[in-house]
Amino acid sequence: MRLPPTDQAIRILVADDHPLFRQGVAALVATEPDMTLVAEASDGREAIQQFRAHRPDITLMDLVMPELSGLDATMAIRGEFPDARIIVLTTYTGDVQIQRALRAGARGYLIKNLLHKELLDTIRAVHAGKRALAAEATFELSEHATDEPLAAADLEVLRLIAAGKANKQIAAELETTEDAVKGRVKRILVRLGAKDRTHAAMIGVKRGLIES
Repeated sequence: MRLPPTDQAIRILVADDHPLFRQGVAALVATEPDMTLVAEASDGREAIQQFRAHRPDITLMDLVMPELSGLDATMAIRGEFPDARIIVLTTYTGDVQIQRALRAGARGYLIKNLLHKELLDTIRAVHAGKRALAAEATFELSEHATDEPLAAADLEVLRLIAAGKANKQIAAELETTEDAVKGRVKRILVRLGAKDRTHAAMIGVKRGLIES
């Protein structure tokens, strides 16, 4: 049975392209007397529209959605409403992805498979003005805090490696020499601590350096 919200109930918008996930969040929030779900959105553009219409206290934002990503929607909302409090909900734990979300203005970062355990506490913490990161997100950030970042040209080579391109093909696409590509591949392997090209691509995807 849904408990009646308190006068100061935290007003929540959930943005996710999976209806069952939104229903799960709605059911969880419905049991809390200090929270109420005021709107839902199925993509980034709708999230922005619903935020403008309802001005929620907390927005739960999936990162990967059609039309407009959760990251872009977060930046757009924060650009228009600097005080917006947004919690990212995602399956991605890569440190680069986490950094992007925080730079975009997210105040919380939760992994979807831990929602029942942490979601309600995180909503309350962010509503109170705190930042809240899942333990996995904090670990990933600390694990790579001192890593030397890859240059943009290295990231492009890594993306093409992940696409299955050989060095000769990469050289042709980037209009450079095969030796230059080999040099970048060697540097990528060292900086990522990868055993080989396939391992480097896997690390790149996991950390959010490149998209799968």
